[in-house]
Amino acid sequence: MSDAQFQKAVEIIRNLPKNSPAKVTQAQQLKFYSLYKQATEGDCNTQRPGMLDLTGRAKWDAWNKVKGMSGEQAKKEYVDTFFEVFEPLKDDAEFAKYFEEIKNVA
Repeated sequence: MSDAQFQKAVEIIRNLPKNSPAKVTQAQQLKFYSLYKQATEGDCNTQRPGMLDLTGRAKWDAWNKVKGMSGEQAKKEYVDTFFEVFEPLKDDAEFAKYFEEIKNVA
């Protein structure tokens, strides 16, 4: 797994159209978020948001769960999670293209 594969997976997820056949659950979104933050920033280094900031707390909790994971491992898990989440769509032409782009990036 390379940095380029990680960056390509991030780019694809960020640019998924709203009408995409991919339906990413909130739990999957949080997993992508936590692995991205761990890969790019390392361990969670902010205070936990207040109890009224439910979204902020969910993100913080998800990121804090991967505390101690190396950046390389987080990148690998991010790409692996991409393939797991979108595996059911591997026969869709658009997603088949995404799979190939990630696999073939240098």
